[in-house]
Amino acid sequence: MTTDTRVGPPHLGTERETLRAFLDYHRATLAMKCEGLTDDELRQRSMPPSTLSLLGLVRHMAEVERAWFRRVFEDGDAPMVWSREVDFQAAYDASASTRAEAFGAWRAEVETSRRIERDAPSLDLTGHQPRWGEDVSLRMVMVHVLLEYGRHNGHADFLREGVDGTVGA
Repeated sequence: MTTDTRVGPPHLGTERETLRAFLDYHRATLAMKCEGLTDDELRQRSMPPSTLSLLGLVRHMAEVERAWFRRVFEDGDAPMVWSREVDFQAAYDASASTRAEAFGAWRAEVETSRRIERDAPSLDLTGHQPRWGEDVSLRMVMVHVLLEYGRHNGHADFLREGVDGTVGA
């Protein structure tokens, strides 16, 4: 991995600034854990029969961003990127994927998520989570997605270590 250029969250800030900064920090963490690796290395699986790989995690997080921002606040019928049904596991199989494909989709979803959050009048904005059949607040969505990144960045540490022996921050 290269030098750590992530910007940490503020020690003093509003709730929204803090949530936004933590999300961006964790997004940058996932990208950092994938730096310097070839497509083949990014596709390297943890262990059979698992399909989990760093590239699969990037694809999965594109689906998470889409499901929790786009589908909740803009288009409840927006299809998943890599499955016809709402199957988050489908994204993990990155055996035919490339860095360009996975990161292109992920970056597009991150930018959509950022726009939705930036345009929202407050964290109290509510949208409908079609998978749950319930309304949720932007606050809840940001916390949920933040927790998803935290969990999957832990997986990324293990996967990166398996590829080149490097453990990230």
